[in-house]
Amino acid sequence: MNSSGSAQPVRGGVLRRLARASARAATACLLGAGLLWGQAVQAGAQQYLPMSAAVRGALSAAVAADRSAPEPQFTTIQEKVDWLASMSDRLPRRWKPDYQTRIEFLKTVRYEAARAGLDPQLVLGLIEVESYFRRYAVSYAGARGYMQVMPFWADAIGDGDASKLFDMRTNLRYGCNILRHYIDLERGDLYLALGRYNGSRGRPEYPNAVMRAMQKWAFKLGAPPSATARPPS
Repeated sequence: MNSSGSAQPVRGGVLRRLARASARAATACLLGAGLLWGQAVQAGAQQYLPMSAAVRGALSAAVAADRSAPEPQFTTIQEKVDWLASMSDRLPRRWKPDYQTRIEFLKTVRYEAARAGLDPQLVLGLIEVESYFRRYAVSYAGARGYMQVMPFWADAIGDGDASKLFDMRTNLRYGCNILRHYIDLERGDLYLALGRYNGSRGRPEYPNAVMRAMQKWAFKLGAPPSATARPPS
């Protein structure tokens, strides 16, 4: 320490710079792993609302695990082939490079969407906006996985294990049933239900983003994959 007593401020400044550098490095690592998000997604921040025992019980039953294979229903074999091929062609290869992984993901999306009474194209649009198909995405609010489910739902209607929200089927099942719950709560008003899902009820940005994304995932039986615009990879 010199006679002016300036060593302590200098040391403090160095430590602060080191701390900031470490924080930047940690953030960069998380961004590289797809765990933090900038403006590319609008992650969900559902708010906990008191539920009646009947509603809680219905949601708990809806998200309860089952052992059946997620085999979605199609009108014809041709629809199944065309839908899976068309949707697979549009999934971002960066996050879903393996064909079998893409097919498993799509079959689960369609199965869980139908189970909750939702349009699978809506669910795909929501996932694109929420996480851009990143299984381990975590928002600043703490929402997790493909459909950015808030951890409190694991306590409210599940077994309390929020780590399971990174499991593909668990996350899709929670997300689909939560959205169904909000649609019912809003008496079929999808615009307001999407706002609730995002924690921004009444604001237009999020519902509009999901509806635009849904249009990108539109499907017409017999149309070639190239007939519909593909989301960026």
